[in-house]
Amino acid sequence: MDRSRIQNFIAGLWDDEIVAQLTEYIRIPNKSPLFDPQWQQHGYMDDAVRLMERWARAKLGALPGATLDVIRLPGRTPLIFIDIPAANGGRDDDVVMLYGHLDKQPEMDGWADGTGPWTPVLKDDKLYGRGGADDGYAIFGSLAALLALREQQLPQSRCVVLIEACEESGSYDLPHYVDHLAPRLGQPSLVVCLDSGCGNYDQLWLTTSLRGLVGGNLRVDVLTEGVHSGDASGIVPSSFRVLRQILSRLEDETSGEIRARDFHVEIPPQRIEQAKLAAAVLGAAVYSKFPFVDGMRPAAEDLTELVLNRTWRPQLAVTGAAGLPALADAGNVLRPYTAVKLSLRIPPTLDGKKAAAALKRIVESDPPYGAKVRFEGEKSGSGWNAPQLAPWLEAAVDAASRAYFGAPPVYMGEGGTIPFMGMLGEKFPDAQFLVTGVLGPHSNAHGPNEFLHIPTGKRVSMVVADIVARHAQQS
Repeated sequence: MDRSRIQNFIAGLWDDEIVAQLTEYIRIPNKSPLFDPQWQQHGYMDDAVRLMERWARAKLGALPGATLDVIRLPGRTPLIFIDIPAANGGRDDDVVMLYGHLDKQPEMDGWADGTGPWTPVLKDDKLYGRGGADDGYAIFGSLAALLALREQQLPQSRCVVLIEACEESGSYDLPHYVDHLAPRLGQPSLVVCLDSGCGNYDQLWLTTSLRGLVGGNLRVDVLTEGVHSGDASGIVPSSFRVLRQILSRLEDETSGEIRARDFHVEIPPQRIEQAKLAAAVLGAAVYSKFPFVDGMRPAAEDLTELVLNRTWRPQLAVTGAAGLPALADAGNVLRPYTAVKLSLRIPPTLDGKKAAAALKRIVESDPPYGAKVRFEGEKSGSGWNAPQLAPWLEAAVDAASRAYFGAPPVYMGEGGTIPFMGMLGEKFPDAQFLVTGVLGPHSNAHGPNEFLHIPTGKRVSMVVADIVARHAQQS
């Protein structure tokens, strides 16, 4: 393996083609079905699929025998499936699966002047706009890696690339596609997922775990219509106060700790040690990457505890509200109801369905003052805890990180959720997992000013090429 050739080939492909493709992809407002229920009528998802399909098909000529299918099960988001036969001594019965997604989060307010979710802007090696880093680059980076191997005639086992269009909605369509494709997928021994994050842009970060997510809409009704607050306050408990009481069942409002033990697990000792190392590498960057207002402090002073809070402990966020008029429209009225959207991150090894049932039971039981309390669940996804790395993969990861990043790798859990990983972990318990990504400091996935750090995208593609070649040598 000539690593300098891999570097030059992949960097050239990114500069000549991939950045331009991602720029056009960012312009497409293909929001995930949860945020655009009329996605089929709008056609944006199909636009994104066509853009990726067109580029990928043009590259298949350099991968003899490769096929690309856009699969559309009735009533479900489409899926891109690319099948690349083994080459140069690799095996067809020892499969590498490469995963990504093309659907996007909604717009979000707060973008800087001149930028926007669907307005790509390239500045200082950063490509701003929704979806480039999460996760539009995955198909391009995966194929760039495989093309780099073929350019050197390096060994490569059979590879299958899956690009779904429902991840930001919880991947509820994906199990149907995995079952539908089961005869064609085979038994993957290595799964590569490029939808995760990185603690900095200076070294390779491997994701060791992902939290699960349960959530939905909690509504408290106290009246059938609003009434004069001077007349009713003191007699009618406000819906906001009742809601606040209910949320205190879940969360200590002073410390942020989740009170209900239903949502806690014992953290494995290895993950604690990895958190200590990650905290030592990152230092203050554990929290300084976030846009705190002046004078604001993080939830704790101990950096390791902050890493564990983010990766292995349950945490609650209220991400939306209803029943509250805009400030300019808020009269002296005791409102009839208050509703909020709850997003509860749960530890990697906690069962999502059980957590969702516990959440509903806790918030609905014994309502204060007999108020009408309803919780409508929307999400119940389990997390994922990676299996122990095989010695060959651990050595390959270390060598690739040093070769392309010039530094050793770091292992750390991520606070987000990739539903696909938990599902694959159950279906393929003997597989090895390489989970990494480009979402580093200030990249702000899902928020305003999201960007793709292009040098990291290139290096991650190089790492994938290196490890796929090493995998073939182990087969």
